[in-house]
Amino acid sequence: MLKRLISNDLPRSRVLAVLLIGLLLALAFTPFLFPGVKALNVAAKVLVFVVLVASFDLLLGYTGIVSFAHTMFFGIGAYGIAIATTRLGPTWEALAVGLGASLLLSLLLALAVGLFSLRVRAIFFAMITLAVASAFQTLASQLSELTGGEDGLTFKVPELLSPSFEWADEPFMGVSLDGRLICYYLLFVLAVVLLLALLRIVNSPFGRVLQAIRENEFRAESIGYRVVVYRTVSSILSALFACVAGAMLALWLRYNGPDTSLSFELMLDVLLIVVIGGMGTIYGAAIGSALFLVAQSYLQDLLRLGSEATASLPWLSSLLSPDRWLLWLGVLFVLSVYYFPTGVVGRLRAPARGQQAPH
Repeated sequence: MLKRLISNDLPRSRVLAVLLIGLLLALAFTPFLFPGVKALNVAAKVLVFVVLVASFDLLLGYTGIVSFAHTMFFGIGAYGIAIATTRLGPTWEALAVGLGASLLLSLLLALAVGLFSLRVRAIFFAMITLAVASAFQTLASQLSELTGGEDGLTFKVPELLSPSFEWADEPFMGVSLDGRLICYYLLFVLAVVLLLALLRIVNSPFGRVLQAIRENEFRAESIGYRVVVYRTVSSILSALFACVAGAMLALWLRYNGPDTSLSFELMLDVLLIVVIGGMGTIYGAAIGSALFLVAQSYLQDLLRLGSEATASLPWLSSLLSPDRWLLWLGVLFVLSVYYFPTGVVGRLRAPARGQQAPH
């Protein structure tokens, strides 16, 4: 049953299996294990990024396509929810209309980019997608009447998902049972379902063809596969999953703006997470997202503690200053690439591959 659920894509490493189970349990019980607004926000962001990074890995890790327009579809999903609820009100119908419209727009744009640009090779395609993403970000900033411009849009969600909605008078384990908790578990269920769907896609015959195209595009074409068609379908699927991830983020934040879902810094974060977790591994999206976002969110706090503990050594205390958290985040990234060149998941799976090789 479990093998079918994860499409026979077993972790193939005891350590990786423990990490994945631990992460799943931690995310499932975050509201009760780590009470507080910050911990819940970090966990919700991890759920969103797991879907976003896994959808990008479908492009980069499984198909070999380098695209810088991925956050454009992420932004479309977020703006779809924001605009629909702003214009139609905080109703479930508005959410459905916003998500449906953003999915349709993402499909059409991904199809257009795929048909017109996927015949362009390597870096030239990446530059085209970067230009398209930059143009879309500029457009979102200038259409202030529709998108709120640089200020973005703040909106309300259905009452069931609102923090003001309380479905129990008494807290449970010190946690208020309100709409915020319902919204979090909605994101949790969506993230798990979408991740299982992506596992099914990459482990299907279609996914095997994508991997063949990644390894040798000309050989795949020579044995009869229409490479442009497969690459275009991969781009569309990736865009649709990214669009849903954007809708999840907007639903949680109840706000969206250009810097929230369309910035180039966000695209760089996604690239870093893919490298940390491991390209061509859907599990890497989950591990990488958790490691990166937890480090990004709590590194300053750890450095502050370290700086206070080493106050007697001014040079070390200064080095551990919370203001230098980006420096230390960069150091951690360099170390992760050095010790895990194939990503965390790739490194953990390496011994299993080595043992299977003689057979």
